[in-house]
Amino acid sequence: MQRITKTVDMYDIATFTANPWVEESVFPRKPVDRTPPPNFADIRERLPAPQWEGHADTIACYWKAWELAFGNLRIPEENIGFVSPYIDTAFNGCIFMWDSVFMLHFGRYGSAAFNFQQTLDNFYARQHKDGFISREISWSDGSERFERNDVSSTGPNLMPWSEWEYYLNTGDKERLAVVFPPLLAYTMWFRKWRSWPDGSYFSSGWGCGMDNQPRLPPGYKVAWEHGFMSWIDTTCQQILANRCLIEMARALGRESDVADLATETEHLKAHVNAKMWNRRTKFYFDRFRDGALSDVKTIGAYWALLADIVLPERLDSFLAHLRNKREFNRPHRVPSLSADHPQYVPDGGYWNGAVWAPTNYMVLRGLTKVGQDGLAHEIARNHVANVVAAFVKQGTLFENYAPEKAEGKCTPNFVGWTGVPPISVLFEYVFGLRPDVGTRTLLWDVRLLEAHGVQRYPFGKRAELDLHCAGRQSPDEEPKIQARSTTDLTLIVKWAKGQKTIPLRAQ
Repeated sequence: MQRITKTVDMYDIATFTANPWVEESVFPRKPVDRTPPPNFADIRERLPAPQWEGHADTIACYWKAWELAFGNLRIPEENIGFVSPYIDTAFNGCIFMWDSVFMLHFGRYGSAAFNFQQTLDNFYARQHKDGFISREISWSDGSERFERNDVSSTGPNLMPWSEWEYYLNTGDKERLAVVFPPLLAYTMWFRKWRSWPDGSYFSSGWGCGMDNQPRLPPGYKVAWEHGFMSWIDTTCQQILANRCLIEMARALGRESDVADLATETEHLKAHVNAKMWNRRTKFYFDRFRDGALSDVKTIGAYWALLADIVLPERLDSFLAHLRNKREFNRPHRVPSLSADHPQYVPDGGYWNGAVWAPTNYMVLRGLTKVGQDGLAHEIARNHVANVVAAFVKQGTLFENYAPEKAEGKCTPNFVGWTGVPPISVLFEYVFGLRPDVGTRTLLWDVRLLEAHGVQRYPFGKRAELDLHCAGRQSPDEEPKIQARSTTDLTLIVKWAKGQKTIPLRAQ
């Protein structure tokens, strides 16, 4: 009897459960767009143009960030499954899920010149039938750098946040409708394969994006293993993702699709506050499988602010760590690891103390969520000043920064997510401009004394504003505002001693 052998491709065998929301997704069938992206020199005059009296270096750093960003735009290679032009992470020949989310936070300010948000289309197009999406995909051959069962294969689950922010800033319900199914499918996959029986979530150093923090128990590799821990950042990020998907469903009339997410969110909020808060140190920590809490104060704990789960009676003490000079209030704020940890590296040490654009932006957005605009402005001024000082000294932007001095570290010309400080943080927290397209209002929280403003500031998908605030003698002085808009909206101006409303009519 002759034995016949056959080599079977693992993908010929259905080892997964197909997710109906993946089947609804349009991205795997989307025609490939290979339109060449624009050159920076050709579109500079279409980008917002900030002015800030006496801060020419900051303005130069702003334009350098855009120059680097436009130099990293790519079109999909043929036959690799990418469908849209995108901004490259500028790191190792791959697009990264975690990096892309933060690049799009500054990219939306340049959407008149290039649709940065479509970067995420390439992740959705490569979604597996069960909802899995790889965190890192080569842009040259389309290979996925991790196998799905690897704990580092995906995450963080932040794409729902990116898409919801895009919707809030543009009102683009058409895009919201098409991204909702793949986002929901991925979130359901993440729950199935990244949560423990108690409902909390886990990751790894690479999976959470903070590669080398000393968070795991002895005997585990910090970059690649989960250590059987409940991870504070990953758990809070799932709460945030759930909240964003619930809001999307409400906007789209699809509430029935997310009923279980609301239940999970309430469970996780209660779990984190009951099991992952240390009453003595007044901080949120990772939790080991024996129930003990870690003592590593990581910046990742501040995802609790953006997830909106911090109990009111705990807020002041939790924020006090950001003000403490022995912990997170270092010369360059905010280090990724508290300075009182024995493995804190004054020169940065990658995630063992370095200051990173994405986590600083997360902290700022979280402070906004809990009404701490003064602290957010203080941290933002410090962060932008240090990034700009390093730019003046070193001539470019970097992957991360030393916490004890103004110095860029690791990969240079990194835009990359380091476009966030000189663009997003400048506009939103140094200048204080925060739009709400849904209510057709723009808040201007004026805290600077020098004259400042923006020409071609984007509002929604197509409108623009020219904004100027004259110099002042003190924070108490009422700002003198000049504003022109191409759409009807309400400008709300706040300062230390008051607030005024300025109706703007399209011109």
